[in-house]
Amino acid sequence: MGKCITCGNEYSRTFDVKYDGRTMTFDCIECAAQAIAPTCAQCSTRVLGHGVEQDGTIYCCSSCARMASRDVRPHVARQPI
Repeated sequence: MGKCITCGNEYSRTFDVKYDGRTMTFDCIECAAQAIAPTCAQCSTRVLGHGVEQDGTIYCCSSCARMASRDVRPHVARQPI
């Protein structure tokens, strides 16, 4: 039985991902994405698709890349505390 490195869940159907010279064990795709997927430099969302890379910085979409080049922050709803 494997143990997920993100949530600590012990599960009989874990899977391993080899990434950046390391092997990591996860119990679901959500935990793998949380641990591995980059974050958009503009809006902080997880980049699960191809995204856009501009000057070595990763963005979730071309809109965020354009806003970053103009130094504009999108409206992001705040989570209640």
